[in-house]
Amino acid sequence: MSTTPTTPAAIPEPLSMGAVLRIPVMRRLWYAQIVSNFGDFLALFAVIGYLTFSAHANPQQITGVQIAYQLPIAVLGILAGVFVDRWPLKPTMIASDLSRGLLCLLLLLAHNIWGFYAVLAAISVVSSFFGPAQGVAIRSAVPLHGLRAANALMQQVMFLARIAGPAVAAFLVSTFGATSCYWADAASFLASACLIASVALSRPEEKIATAVLGPADKAAEVKGVALVWADMRQGIDFIVHHAALLFVILAMASGMFVLGCFGPLIAVYVRDILHGSTKVFGAASAMIGVGILAGINTLNVFGKKIKNTVLVYAGLGGIAAGLVLLTVVGQVWSTIVGNLVIGFSVAGIIIPTQVMIQQETPPALMGRVGSTVMSTVFTGQILGLVASGLLAQYLGVRQVFGICAGMLVVLIVIGKLFMEPKSEAATA
Repeated sequence: MSTTPTTPAAIPEPLSMGAVLRIPVMRRLWYAQIVSNFGDFLALFAVIGYLTFSAHANPQQITGVQIAYQLPIAVLGILAGVFVDRWPLKPTMIASDLSRGLLCLLLLLAHNIWGFYAVLAAISVVSSFFGPAQGVAIRSAVPLHGLRAANALMQQVMFLARIAGPAVAAFLVSTFGATSCYWADAASFLASACLIASVALSRPEEKIATAVLGPADKAAEVKGVALVWADMRQGIDFIVHHAALLFVILAMASGMFVLGCFGPLIAVYVRDILHGSTKVFGAASAMIGVGILAGINTLNVFGKKIKNTVLVYAGLGGIAAGLVLLTVVGQVWSTIVGNLVIGFSVAGIIIPTQVMIQQETPPALMGRVGSTVMSTVFTGQILGLVASGLLAQYLGVRQVFGICAGMLVVLIVIGKLFMEPKSEAATA
């Protein structure tokens, strides 16, 4: 009789950030993320600063900058994944970086609001291909038990750039002019392309896996638009029929919707509810980024053995709690604490969701699933941006925060009802 143990001891210990960075390919991808993300935020904040203080744009036009930068990814995301799954990985990423670098130089020629909108939208179109390709590259370079640390590292870079970007952009614009940021962004994409070119990248499975296609799908496979639609449908069907994955994606989209509502309204909240100054607004806004960074690092150290779904529930509940604090109390200290809690809780959704996507998705569908998620997240942000002004106008800022908190609680209940039985069945 066999006595071979089948205990959880066979599961590898989750890798730390340091261990993940010792993987050469991952380390180069991380360096590329640092330079390109930082340059990207420099250019974006330089555009916003120029339009605000030099062109005297109104709030709707400033919000339009963010929408122009996000809308193409929301619209094209699902379609981009089809091509990412078929194109060679490394040339796709390099071509995307070089194209975005050239497009950044077009900002030098933009002198009106529509010119900036057009260039930022074009950059976003190309980014819709780079994001899913980067997800596939991380999946191929890092073992499954290192994905949480790998995604934490990538998210750290993005939020550090978001925090430091405005200050550095303001210094460069005031000292050298907005064009210095555009040149810096173009150079950052060139540096990123060079770093990616220096590593060997391959997919876990280079061919489009027909193993995940049924016989009827294989027989029906055709060329052209019909083939693109079939590939898109395959990725969407995988998400829809994977209950746990569908839930965490909806959770992430809901979190981004709340942040989309929250971001534009926090300034109004500080002005009208707290009767505070710009210093209070700056401190309150910074707490979101500080909370996210703290949450990412805390999860990486103490959350290694906690189920991803549990972390998502906790993240949704934490965001709801922070919003309730803002709704009920309405003091400076409660605003600081509430924003910190919200930022910390957002990390509890972002990291586990990305890890589950990379662990549960077949390699041949990574591009399509990753781009669908990216499209869903950006759609949530855009809807939040649009809805925030309309809802606040008729209901008030506090009421909007309360509605968002209630929405997240409902999502937690829905997740427990339709996801948990699926999880138990899969375990059995």
